[in-house]
Amino acid sequence: MTRETNGPGSATGEVVGLLLAAGGGRRLGGRPKALLDHRGRPLVEHAVGVLREAGCARVHVVLGAAADAVRERAALPGCVLVDNPDWQEGMGSSLRAGLESLRGTGGSAALVSLVDQPGIGAAATARVRAAYRSPSTLAAAAYDGVRGHPVLFGSAHWAGITASAVGDRGARAYLKEHAADLTLVECGDVARAHDIDTVEDLIHLE
Repeated sequence: MTRETNGPGSATGEVVGLLLAAGGGRRLGGRPKALLDHRGRPLVEHAVGVLREAGCARVHVVLGAAADAVRERAALPGCVLVDNPDWQEGMGSSLRAGLESLRGTGGSAALVSLVDQPGIGAAATARVRAAYRSPSTLAAAAYDGVRGHPVLFGSAHWAGITASAVGDRGARAYLKEHAADLTLVECGDVARAHDIDTVEDLIHLE
C-alpha cells in the first residue's frame, strides 16, 4: 500500500541533492537543457538553487551534453560535477552515474530532481526531502496522486536502482517493483510538473 505524507522528517541523516542535467534537448533542436535561459541565467543554476533552498547542503550535478559549456557558463559553486559520457543512452545512465558518485560519501539518501522541470520549486522539493526516515526510505512527489519528481532514494536502494536503471526509464522499473515501500508526497498544490521537452514547452520557462 502506498503511504502519503506531508509531515516533517523526523530522522537524522544527510540527504544529498542529485540533479540530472545531461540531456541534449533533441526535440529542442539540440539545445542542451542545462543551458536553457531561465530568468536570465542557465536553467541548471535555478535547479541547483531549488535543491539548496529545499535543504540540501550538498548537491551533485550530472552533466552530459555540452558539459564543457555548462562548466564555463553556469555558476555552480560548491557542487560536485559528475560527467556522464553515456548521456545519449538516456536518463538511466545519468541516474547510474549520479548514484555512483555518491558511494562512499556518507550520504544517507539522494533527492533526485530533473533540470527540465522549473515549475517544481523549493516548496515541493522540501516536502519530499522531509519524507526521509532512514536509509531504507523510498519517496516521491505526486501530482493529483500521480507519481513524479523529485524522488528520494535512501542509500539502501542505490545498488538496486543502479542495477536496473536503463534507457529513459530511469528508476521506473525499480519503483514499480517496490511500490509497497513507496511514500507518495502530494505536491500538486505547490508545484507544476511540466517537462521542457519541445519548443512549445519553452513557455514554462517564463
